[in-house]
Amino acid sequence: MQTAFTRLVGCAAPIQLAGMPHIATVELAAAVAEAGGLGMIGAAGIPAALLEAELRALRQATRGATGATFLIPFVEREAVEAAAPQARVIDFFYGEPDAALVDAVHAGSALAAWQVGSVDEARAAADVGCDFVIAQGTEAGGHVRGRTGLLPLLDEVLEAVAVPVLAAGGIASGRDLAAVLAAGAAGARIGTRFVASAESGAHPDYVAALLAARADDTVLCETFSVWWPDAPHRVLRSAVAAVEALADEWVGEVELAGVRTSLPRGCIFSPTRTTQGRIEAMALYAGESVTQVRDVPPAGRIVADLVAGAGELLARSR
Repeated sequence: MQTAFTRLVGCAAPIQLAGMPHIATVELAAAVAEAGGLGMIGAAGIPAALLEAELRALRQATRGATGATFLIPFVEREAVEAAAPQARVIDFFYGEPDAALVDAVHAGSALAAWQVGSVDEARAAADVGCDFVIAQGTEAGGHVRGRTGLLPLLDEVLEAVAVPVLAAGGIASGRDLAAVLAAGAAGARIGTRFVASAESGAHPDYVAALLAARADDTVLCETFSVWWPDAPHRVLRSAVAAVEALADEWVGEVELAGVRTSLPRGCIFSPTRTTQGRIEAMALYAGESVTQVRDVPPAGRIVADLVAGAGELLARSR
């Protein structure tokens, strides 16, 4: 299934794994890349040397296309410069497109991309030299940049920029992928579906909560804002209720790079396999696509099912 995105990046499937911090592990990114997609890891808050080592390990684990996602509120230029030579793609999210960062990516011989929440931000990303952009609708899980649903935003962005455009938000099935491809997207950036995969770094209780949820069990809010204020995010409604009912100052702790870190009530951290504590009261990010999440297969099977399902539907429409 070739598109402008797959030809640019050099992958076989028009699917990008969302670079979810600590959830999109090296194992998960490698599995997506081996299946033909673009496998991403989350780079937020990771020191340059450690990030470079993780990307080297990722390159050794797969022959496919890989990369890393930086969150602008936490980005460090040194980490970008260390990551770019080890990646096919470096992308950025949640900040105004920055020509200096894009130039740093290109200097390392990687492609640069920006996830955007508005058509103005998309134009700005193209203007500073991004090789492709990702249009994120409000259906998305995790942090949400804009205020527009995916299809209206995608329509505007496709009209505004000449570079390939990926769609993000509410995509978890072959039917969803077919819909955005038919609308003109060159591929899809997918997160929630891969949280519930065999290689995901998510805590088992987090995955179980996703399996039990539907689209209307998610809510766009600012409840989990400790460490990142004024940044709306979509989570499970049950997590909001649980943390609001919690009187304790701390919800648990997690091991990061061999160090145990305490997690304050309402912090942005999403529970991983090494997290302990009140998992149900942590940031259980989930997009409206959670309705489609009913099992926990290997990531490679998810990619294959998405592509096969989309291909069949698109072929029928011709």
